[in-house]
Amino acid sequence: MKMHFKDKLTVLVVDDSPESLSMINMALDEAGIAVLIALNGQQAMNVLEYVTPDIVLMDAIMPVMDGFECSREIRKKLPLTPIIFMTGLSEVEHIVKAFDAGANDYIVKPIRPEELLVRIRQHSNNTRKLLEAQNTLDAVRQHVFCINNSGRIVWATPEAQELLNQYSQQQNQDVTLLDERLSRWLSSGQEGHDLVLPVQDKLMLTVYYFKQTEEDEYLLKIQSPDVTVDPAVLENSLKITYREAEVLLWLAHGKTNREIAEILNMSPRTVNKHLEQMYPKIGANNRTTAASIAIQMILGGRIGVPG
Repeated sequence: MKMHFKDKLTVLVVDDSPESLSMINMALDEAGIAVLIALNGQQAMNVLEYVTPDIVLMDAIMPVMDGFECSREIRKKLPLTPIIFMTGLSEVEHIVKAFDAGANDYIVKPIRPEELLVRIRQHSNNTRKLLEAQNTLDAVRQHVFCINNSGRIVWATPEAQELLNQYSQQQNQDVTLLDERLSRWLSSGQEGHDLVLPVQDKLMLTVYYFKQTEEDEYLLKIQSPDVTVDPAVLENSLKITYREAEVLLWLAHGKTNREIAEILNMSPRTVNKHLEQMYPKIGANNRTTAASIAIQMILGGRIGVPG
């Protein structure tokens, strides 16, 4: 069972130096902060089985499990908990390695208690605001998730996570492949270009950029149009025939001409004829553009606009 110190900010200090532990413990205790201590990364992971700290202060070089490996393991369990490295290693390669392992901040020893307290308060406040926002989104059942520059999902509402899991399972992809796709799309997403992820025969996910929440965190939202949308929606809004609307609807869901032909009980040649007649009517010159236009109509023209 997890324990929390409700009345105090809780900091887990992971360090094998008695001098550092004594100094940090004294400074934090005087500031009214609850202090937990681990002498290496493995002890820290054991502590996390029972207590969830607000902040982790992490040394780099320790026996049994060093700070870099420990940070990677903590990130798997606590994706939002700030990790502040505090070490005598000042080389750029070590700083980069720490941030790659999941660090939020890096302080080079000797530690100045006043600076450490300021950084602890800052990261704690940022995390609290993010958690409050996340809890609010969870409560209103929004399909929202947050990624960093590398495309890794920092957090997601339950509804968003379920849809993203469906996509990965349908595409037989592991999480890293989805991360890579999100990372490649991120810069264009900020410019209003949405990402369409096919999930099932009857479902597509449209991901659009919402806002940047931190220096390396981006809030995204999912719209998931249902294929049961009446083709008349496209017929009326795009001024095309009902049959053309049926073809366009399935095209928007990633179907090939042969698949559309089987679904609508017509020949692939007839499907292609409908597309050729429809393209000039809706201002499209290829399948991709036509699908994008259809999705916008299905979503009521809201693609790229936070809703």
